[in-house]
Amino acid sequence: MPHACASITVSSIASQRDADAFYALNEEWISRLFTLEAEDRAVLGDPFGRIVAPGGDVLVAREPGSGTVVGCIALLAYPDAVFELAKMAVAPAAQGRGIARQLIAAAIDRARALGGTRLFLGTNTKLAPAIHLYEDAGFVRITRDRLPVSDYYARADVLMELT
Repeated sequence: MPHACASITVSSIASQRDADAFYALNEEWISRLFTLEAEDRAVLGDPFGRIVAPGGDVLVAREPGSGTVVGCIALLAYPDAVFELAKMAVAPAAQGRGIARQLIAAAIDRARALGGTRLFLGTNTKLAPAIHLYEDAGFVRITRDRLPVSDYYARADVLMELT
């Protein structure tokens, strides 16, 4: 069921246009703050094949009326009912409206609906506002040895798990 509030609607990715918005929104902030890695390009370039088909989802936040995608968040599926919260982005012009908070809540609900029993994420100290939102949603910091994956983004210096 779509989440609505703050004049936006959050729902699962539904078209190539949504996939293009997912790529563009993430490319903007990753390229500005870090380096877009090969794995970023692979996942962002094929969200249906790399995220949805293996059992995850991409949620997009749309403006009412126009349907313009102004935010997104991905849920990557791993074995043993583990999901990763990843690739959250909100268009710079739409920031400050609670969209990221709404995306996080919708993604947590979606992970549970998909049968997830563990939800983790990696972020960076440069993203203090995002870290605060994750903490508000119930995520706590964990050490790298607690990650359910071995090869993980070099830029992730803050690792968190939902409690």
